[in-house]
Amino acid sequence: MRGKHRIIVQNKRIRYDFEIRRNITVIRGNSATGKTTLVDMIREYFENGASSAVELICDKTCVVLEGRTWPGQLSMLKDSIVFIDEGNDFVTGTEFASAIQSTDNYYVIVTRESISALPYSVEEIYGIRDSGKYGSLKRTYNEFFHLYHAADYQHSIKPEKIIVEDSHSGFQFFSGVCARKNQIVCISARGKSNIFAAVTKNLDEKVLVMADGAAFGPEMDRLVRLIKNYPNVILYLPESFEWLILSSGLTEDKSITEMLNNPEEWIESRDFFSWERYFTARLIQSTKGSYLEYSKRNLNSAYLQDKIMEKILAVMKGIELA
Repeated sequence: MRGKHRIIVQNKRIRYDFEIRRNITVIRGNSATGKTTLVDMIREYFENGASSAVELICDKTCVVLEGRTWPGQLSMLKDSIVFIDEGNDFVTGTEFASAIQSTDNYYVIVTRESISALPYSVEEIYGIRDSGKYGSLKRTYNEFFHLYHAADYQHSIKPEKIIVEDSHSGFQFFSGVCARKNQIVCISARGKSNIFAAVTKNLDEKVLVMADGAAFGPEMDRLVRLIKNYPNVILYLPESFEWLILSSGLTEDKSITEMLNNPEEWIESRDFFSWERYFTARLIQSTKGSYLEYSKRNLNSAYLQDKIMEKILAVMKGIELA
C-alpha cells in the first residue's frame, strides 16, 4: 500500500475524520480521549455494516486485529488499514514486528506506551481531541493532532557537541564536519535507543542530537521529557541522513524533488518497513556508478569535499556547523 488515505468514522454522537500516510501510525493518550471508541466503531462497522449505525468512509478496508488468534487473522489481511487497540500485548513484541514487515497493509496502533520494536516516525504519533466543530448538531468531532513535530524541536544552535544516532555514514560525515571545527566534538550513540543515555551525560553543553526522524518515534517521549528544561539541547530529526543528501540537490535524478514533496506516493509499505530504508535505497540507486556512489556503511570520501559538504549542511537551516 502507498499514498494518503482519508478515514471518516461517525455515528449520531461522534465523528472522526483523519488521514494516514505511512504504514505505521500511533495514537497516544490517556483514558477517555476517544481512542478505544474509534476502534470499537470500526469493529462494529466491519462486523455489522449499516445495521451497526456506524458510517465508515475510506478507499481501503478498515479492520480490527486483536486477541490470541492475531497471526491467523493477519495472514488473511491484504491491502487493508488495520487498527489495533491497547491491551493487545502482542503489538509490543518482535514476533508482531516481524509478521507485519512485508505486508501491504497500513497499521494504526492505539497505545499509551512507546513500542520499541517498531520503526515509526516522529511525525506519525497523534493524540485525539474534541474540536467542538459539530457542537450545534450535538455531535462531537474528534480530531487528530500531532504530539510531536520534528520541526518543533529544531532551533538555531552553534553546538559544542553533536550526538549522532548511527556509527556509519552519517557519523562519518559529521565527524568530518567537526574535524574542520576543532571546538566541536562528534560522538556516536551507536543506535537510537542509546541516545537518551548519551544526552543525559551532556546536559550542561550545547548539544545537537542528530537522529532519523522516520524511525525515531519510540524514543521521543522520554527524550522530550528529559530535555524540556534544557534549551541548550536541540533535536534535529530529518527523515534520515540519506534524506538530507537527497534534499541537497546533489544528484541528477530529476524525479527526486517530486518524490520528496510526496514520498507517500512513492514508498510501497510492503517493500520498505520505514521511510528511512526507502531513502537509503533511492540514494544508492541514484548515485550508482557516479563519483557520489553511496554506501551506508562506509562514507564515500567525495561527501567530505568542501562544496559537497556545504550543500548538505545548507539543508539544515539555523544550525551553524561550518
